[in-house]
Amino acid sequence: MQTLVVLLILLLLPPPPIAAVDFLHNSFTNTAGLLLVHDARIEPPVIRLSNDSNQWSIGRAFYSTKIQMLRRNSGNLAAFSTQFVFSILPEISSSPGFGITFVLSNSTEPPGAVGGQYLGLFSNPPARSVAPLIAVEFDTGINTEFNETNGNHVGIDLNNIESEIYVTAGYYNSTGSLIPVEMRTGQNIHAWIEFDGSRSEINVTIAPAGVSRPVTPLLSYRNPIIANYVSSEMYVGFSASKTTWIEAQRVLAWSFSDTGIARNINTSSLPVFTAKSESNSGLSTGAKVGIICGSVAFFLCLLGVCYNVWLKKSSKIQEDEVEDWELEYWPHRYSYDELNEATDGFSDTRVLGSGGFGRVYKGTLSNKTEVGIKCVNHDSKQGLKEFMAEISSMGRLQHKNLVQMRGWCRKGNELLLVYDYMPNGSLNNWIFDKPKSVLGWVGRKKVLADVAEGLNYLHYGWEKVVVHRDIKSSNVLLDVDMRARLGDFGLAKLYSQGEEPGTTRVVGTLGYLAPELAMLANPTTASDVYSFGVVVLEVACGRKPIETWQEREEDMVLVDLVREKYVEGKLVELADGRIKGEYDVEEMEAVLKLGLSCCHPDPLHRPTMSEVVALLLGEDTPISPRGMLQESKIELSP
Repeated sequence: MQTLVVLLILLLLPPPPIAAVDFLHNSFTNTAGLLLVHDARIEPPVIRLSNDSNQWSIGRAFYSTKIQMLRRNSGNLAAFSTQFVFSILPEISSSPGFGITFVLSNSTEPPGAVGGQYLGLFSNPPARSVAPLIAVEFDTGINTEFNETNGNHVGIDLNNIESEIYVTAGYYNSTGSLIPVEMRTGQNIHAWIEFDGSRSEINVTIAPAGVSRPVTPLLSYRNPIIANYVSSEMYVGFSASKTTWIEAQRVLAWSFSDTGIARNINTSSLPVFTAKSESNSGLSTGAKVGIICGSVAFFLCLLGVCYNVWLKKSSKIQEDEVEDWELEYWPHRYSYDELNEATDGFSDTRVLGSGGFGRVYKGTLSNKTEVGIKCVNHDSKQGLKEFMAEISSMGRLQHKNLVQMRGWCRKGNELLLVYDYMPNGSLNNWIFDKPKSVLGWVGRKKVLADVAEGLNYLHYGWEKVVVHRDIKSSNVLLDVDMRARLGDFGLAKLYSQGEEPGTTRVVGTLGYLAPELAMLANPTTASDVYSFGVVVLEVACGRKPIETWQEREEDMVLVDLVREKYVEGKLVELADGRIKGEYDVEEMEAVLKLGLSCCHPDPLHRPTMSEVVALLLGEDTPISPRGMLQESKIELSP
């Protein structure tokens, strides 16, 4: 009886107060109060998140205990304030990099998380059910597969590597002008983040350390769906990852409070990291000058000798290379100076896009011809010469629906591949993200037919079978007449043999990958057909392969959504509403069924590209009874 009374009393008592979290680290000398995961470590007075000696490195640093994200009395989302100072310094300024993230996570080990451009937080492909996770990314690279167009940005990620919103890194001064902040120079960046659960709002502000906190946040994101990515208790901290090239990601100071405004950090005493450190030897100024002058003189003499030797050797090597294979396969070799001049010294203003391979620039040759120039950094065990021979072989692929490779240039271990320039950009820019002009139904049908013909040529029209491996709307480029050409053919295949440096990117892009590839099966022409099917559904529905829709609790895969509507007999409901009235209902249904049959989960039941081309062009060629191809024909005439 006494025990029962005690239990009743305990049940009637109010819940114990939640322990407030309020801390300030102006430096880090030990692991007290921290959880360091994988390669994260203390290098007094900072936290280093990745390991220089590991080719692929992931590091995470969390506060040692979870913080309360739901208020017990009301059940509402809690609020917190944090500020921290970070530094990102690559060993080579032009090498790929991915930046650093501030993260709220239900786990210190997000399921399936990989490194590289997935920041050590997200999986590829993503798990169906993953821990609640919100990240603020301070991203220092462009990944076009995530629809990024800016290599120096701040973004909000809700359980997805593709940001809900991102903006160019910088801060607003007193006049309201945006002052850019380059986050990849090693300079100390001061960041402030305010999480207001009651308003479902996240505000992010940055400025160079020493600059007073700007009044206006750089980024404000307010959306009720934030609640879907929060659990009652979550870890808070940082995550970063790297690939082959060294990129030092450091956290120098950290302040946090879930009861008010985080305490200010003293930035005046923080170390500053630069690419080349200097040390004082204690010698007099005169001695230093003498040593420097003597060293310079000796170095110049030595440099002159070495240059003459190198010039002779390099000339001989170049002659051997041209004589060995260049004229046999692909005679057009551009000079580096010519391409450098064509791109204004590879100016940032000339960048068309970027990815794990490197950057793509728009160039104008001396004869006024416009070209696209792709820079591929190469570090292959196979050997540079073999790689170049394989690239030259790919250069012989010629078809009206493939982006034509015009030639190449080599400088050191960097290959510069020269392509025809496509003035109307990529297909995704004409369908997604509120384009200025939406591509109409007639144009979309022509694009699908063009891509199908180009892919059919790769599979069956050449002396070898070429599996593209990265069919997606951003790799479908449009020429001056808005006809489609498939780009990046062949390069994915080369990368799969260990050729792509500095990336852990799975060959292909999330949302376009055939399901059998999850079992590490070798990609085939059938996996290309699946990716093409996803593009067909994108074009017909005007939706991305994976999207977050507020009417659903989790991300929906476009292929799954189309299957659901097909079973319900409501397939045409998914047609892009922006082109309503431009298409015949039966024709739209035929296109959707075509995309769905190409995305059949069993690769043996997918059509071949020859059959797809026959259907799209309305040919009378017999088509195997696979999926639903035999049900309708698609007329390409307007």
